[in-house]
Formats: sequence, C-alpha cells, structure tokens
Amino acid sequence: MASFSAKKTSEATVDHPRDLVWEVLTDPATVAKLTPMVRSITAEGDLWHWQLARIAVLGQSFELGFTEAMSYDPKSRISFSHSPRGDERAGTEGRYDLSDAQGKASTHLRIELAVTVDLPFPRLAKPAIQATMQGVLAAMGSGFSRSIEKELRTRAARGQ
Repeated sequence: MASFSAKKTSEATVDHPRDLVWEVLTDPATVAKLTPMVRSITAEGDLWHWQLARIAVLGQSFELGFTEAMSYDPKSRISFSHSPRGDERAGTEGRYDLSDAQGKASTHLRIELAVTVDLPFPRLAKPAIQATMQGVLAAMGSGFSRSIEKELRTRAARGQ
C-alpha cells in the first residue's frame, strides 16, 4: 500500500450574494448533489462522511469514503481536515474562502483541496496515479462549478 496525493486550487466570482453561497456550501446534502462522483455526504454535527462513487485507477476500481471535520468562520471560511472513523484509505484537507466581490451582489469563492489516498500500487506507479487523481479532481471541479452556479440561480429565482 502506498500513499498518493493531489492538490487543486480554484477561484471564481459568482453573481450571487455571499449569504446564498454560504447556505449552499454548508448543506451536506446539497454539496453531495452538486459534486460529481460523490454518492452521499452524511453529517453528524461538524463531521461529514463523504462516500464516493467507484473510481477507476490503472485498471482497478475503488469505492472510497472518508470523514472530514468541518470548521466554520461564518460566511467567510469553511475549513476541513481528515478525521478518520475506522479504516479510511482516503482523506482531504482544505478550505473554501468567501468574500464580497463588486459589492454584496457577487461573491469571490476560492477553493483549496489536497487529497491523499492509500492504494495497493507500488510507488513506481506514482506518476500515473497522480495524473489520474489530477484528472478526477479537474472533472469534479468543473462539474461542481457548473452545478453550483445552476443551484444558485435556481435558489435566487425562488427568492431564497
């Protein structure tokens, strides 16, 4: 078993107020719905357990779950760190930073994410596995970006 990791940082300005963006990002069921490859997120207080769909890596597929301790600086930062419950082979560290952009009508959103996974591959496979991980993170990020924008438009239209 070897550990592999990947990192991604994304930034965007969304044309929605920070309160609305915060509401979406602090709702585990909504985050799960918006994030590709995530089957579910269950929360027990500030612990969120993420269950991913099967992910193919070098001809094998893995179904991973991990638990994150969430901490909040209201309406400006959500931080998360791996807080394993039992034998978890994956975990993340990172944060969401929110700030006003162009007044209160828009929000600047920055997401930092580092993923570590223990997989039954030799260290020699590191370049291929990390390239796969970067591809998965990019796909998840692109899908999340499209989905959150759609969710924010829907909620704004409903007056939430």
